[in-house]
Amino acid sequence: MFTKTQINPNTIKLGYWSALLATLAWIVFTVCFIALVMINPLFTWTNLADYVVYTNQYPSLLPDLARLMVILIGVLYVILFSCIHDLAPAEQKVFTRISLAFALGFAILTGANYFIQISAVRLALIKGTLAGLEQVVQANPYSAISAMNMLGWTVFLGAASLFAAPVFSGGRLEKVIRVTFLLNGLFCMLSAAAYVFELIVPLFLLINLGMGSAVIVISAALALLFWQKE
Repeated sequence: MFTKTQINPNTIKLGYWSALLATLAWIVFTVCFIALVMINPLFTWTNLADYVVYTNQYPSLLPDLARLMVILIGVLYVILFSCIHDLAPAEQKVFTRISLAFALGFAILTGANYFIQISAVRLALIKGTLAGLEQVVQANPYSAISAMNMLGWTVFLGAASLFAAPVFSGGRLEKVIRVTFLLNGLFCMLSAAAYVFELIVPLFLLINLGMGSAVIVISAALALLFWQKE
């Protein structure tokens, strides 16, 4: 990694704040998810009519708050991975450039899904205009929008993590970031396979426990790394 005298101070500030805010956003997202599981019964997709009944019976702002957090995380990750690219030695920038491209794909794919959920889907449910809604409701695991979202969470975030990992070496903190990036990449890629083959339990564990823990560790460790370089 570059030494302090070789780094653009704007890279340090943007890297620190984007990593710190991403950590906080991941925590809020996780709290929302846990609260929803504890407060409301888990919804298993059957059809759109049952989903409408469920949303009317258990109204909550928590799902939209969680979705907003992911949109924010996508934006912050584009900034964060740009700072990682700026931080990388010249011979490793090819890896961070590829990683940044995949991070941008993650932000676009997941961000598009969650924005659709909090805007078009929410308004359609309120107005009762349900025609064609099954393919844009994320709760439907067989919808096109759900598949697009999972592509972002699994293949694109996984590839971004795997290509970012090689740039981190040297100190203990860098090694933690490197290993966690590699683990997150593995969790994400395995999640993609689990989703394609409809392995529900492995998918739940890989996404919520594996990746869910890894991204918080990565973001917090990166915030600490950039703070140390100030």
